[in-house]
Amino acid sequence: MDQRHLDRIKIVQNLFAASFPGIPDNLPNSENDTTQQVLKNLTKIDEMISSSAPKFPLDRIAKTDLAILRLAVYELIIKPSQPRKVVINEAVELAKEFGGDKSYAFINAVLGKIIEKP
Repeated sequence: MDQRHLDRIKIVQNLFAASFPGIPDNLPNSENDTTQQVLKNLTKIDEMISSSAPKFPLDRIAKTDLAILRLAVYELIIKPSQPRKVVINEAVELAKEFGGDKSYAFINAVLGKIIEKP
């Protein structure tokens, strides 16, 4: 498996763990700097997710899906280093691996709206 994919899995695990009270200080893959950068930009990232999925408040989005979305938004908007299609495809693949039956479609739709905004 591609090392970048494995790294993203670790980041998603960290972001998932960080969504529970008291755990952000004890993340499973704490050596990862990207996780810390996502958490530092969490307010901005969450605002983008909320505005792109207004019918789904953040507390109603599955924590796994939210972790994947947060990483993808960070990679798309905050620190773009890969083509948008690559980031979105990777997020969809992570959703297929770890999310629910329709998670991939939800994540694809939200990210599509985010990249359409000026």
